[in-house]
Amino acid sequence: MLNEFKSFVLKGNVLDLAVGVIIGGAFGKIVDSMVKDVIMPLVGKFGGQPDFSSIAIGATKVMKDGKEVLEGGIMIGNFLNAVVGFLILAAVVFFVIVKPANALLSGMKKKEEAAPPPPTPDDVKLLTEIRDLLKK
Repeated sequence: MLNEFKSFVLKGNVLDLAVGVIIGGAFGKIVDSMVKDVIMPLVGKFGGQPDFSSIAIGATKVMKDGKEVLEGGIMIGNFLNAVVGFLILAAVVFFVIVKPANALLSGMKKKEEAAPPPPTPDDVKLLTEIRDLLKK
């Protein structure tokens, strides 16, 4: 059983997944910082800081650490803040990473398509001739 577990853990897919999770976590911090430190200040400057945390159903105001906060009830505002944050994050990832990567890949694809096809190997030519003769 130990050998079976060892072979499972050392499979390429598991190692690739582990590396992907680690890189993804680090990349997530970079994107999060870009949204919080670059994009949100711009949004706040031009459109006001979007904060819906005061929207709640059945919540009561309570003093905590010298601040008035909502507690209990359904916190719809926090959900709306999360949705707005997600949409901004998705837009940043799309326009800063996905669009440029797609443009780069399509440019590489066009270069590959423009290149002449490799010559057909002799054995494939011979097999094609045999196939054509058998069809007759």
